[in-house]
Amino acid sequence: MLELRYRGSCPGPGEAVSPPPREGEAAGGDHETESTSDKETDIDDRYGDLDSRTDSDIPEIPASSDRTPEILKKALSGLSSRWKNWWIRGILTLTMISLFFLIIYMGSFMLMLLVLGIQVKCFHEIITIGYRVYHSYDLPWFRTLSWHFLLCVNYFFYGETVADYFATFVQREEQLQFLIRYHRFISFALYLAGFCMFVLSLVKKHYRLQFYMFAWTHVTLLITVTQSHLVIQNLFEGMIWFLVPISSVICNDITAYLFGFFFGRTPLIKLSPKKTWEGFIGGFFSTVVFGFIAAYVLSKYQYFVCPVEYRSDVNSFVTECEPSELFQLQTYSLPPFLKAVLRQERVSLYPFQIHSIALSTFASLIGPFGGFFASGFKRAFKIKDFANTIPGHGGIMDRFDCQYLMATFVHVYITSFIRGPNPSKVLQQLLVLQPEQQLNIYKTLKTHLIEKGILQPALKV
Repeated sequence: MLELRYRGSCPGPGEAVSPPPREGEAAGGDHETESTSDKETDIDDRYGDLDSRTDSDIPEIPASSDRTPEILKKALSGLSSRWKNWWIRGILTLTMISLFFLIIYMGSFMLMLLVLGIQVKCFHEIITIGYRVYHSYDLPWFRTLSWHFLLCVNYFFYGETVADYFATFVQREEQLQFLIRYHRFISFALYLAGFCMFVLSLVKKHYRLQFYMFAWTHVTLLITVTQSHLVIQNLFEGMIWFLVPISSVICNDITAYLFGFFFGRTPLIKLSPKKTWEGFIGGFFSTVVFGFIAAYVLSKYQYFVCPVEYRSDVNSFVTECEPSELFQLQTYSLPPFLKAVLRQERVSLYPFQIHSIALSTFASLIGPFGGFFASGFKRAFKIKDFANTIPGHGGIMDRFDCQYLMATFVHVYITSFIRGPNPSKVLQQLLVLQPEQQLNIYKTLKTHLIEKGILQPALKV
């Protein structure tokens, strides 16, 4: 069991614990004796305050075991540790990319399950660090409450998604209608149960530490659950809004590593000593070029550009539509300096390619700060990686720390610059209404269209 030592002026053997004199009193004065509760409070303040620890007081977490397959260890045994790590990372990276392509081929639903699985694993890795650091205090219900809150937040967010995108399916199932109708009340009741359990679990002398852990859990939920929910929201806008941002972050991670490995000389940031300016700059240009090309290739196919919709008649997700103008070739006039370089005045591009430059730029310039944030977190708790799930890479969180900033940016970008009214979503919501409500909306819409001159008023006989 890990041991945490409180660095303070603890009494020696046989010494009595006496609170310090109050302001204006001399030690041993004749003032009124403090009550028992006041003494207990002072003792708690002196010996129970755990937030007075410095970084050096945080215990080191035992290093994770090496999970590299034995066949790889034998094959690379003659190489230096630097090149051995390079080959292990490279082989595992290619393996993960291949699996990612396979899941893309399997469709949108499998991608959603992948996002959910990554979210749960990232949450587990971060919560496990908190449990290992503070395990010696045996805080009651800490892990149980953490998973309870994860269940509550997921139930809330994914229930909202079901209500928005699966309205026609829900309408046919009476049990689901009840759950959707009272979804927010049920979500609040579940969270309230966890909140009450937390209050009942409070233990004297560990109050402040337990509130630290309560905050730890909720910040972890903010980082993992809400961001993965945004990833799925982006996916419903079209698989291209999922693939280009995520692949841009992956491309930046790989190319920055390669440029830094072969050409890196200048340290970039103290939080990550291995990061270099050469890797950062090389990764930026490579990512922008990659995003531009990937956007061109994916924009050609309905499978990637059409919004993901659930069809109740076939009971599955479909990606069929007439591509919007965003994914139709347009002709653009080039600026003068590009005309001289390319020796042509006009060029045909998909408008999405222009948006891909913004996405790639964010992935390469701002996305790495998610990694720097994770590096600072790991240094604070004296660990190299969040876990040892992937040999040569660390934990799942080590590979997806930059993706969470990217997910938020893409969602904000879509809502700010791209998304307009969604007719299919409005129609789904109308179909859920009662017949009288649908008829009133029909009459209101008809009157509005007649006033606009779009419809001709009916002739009275």
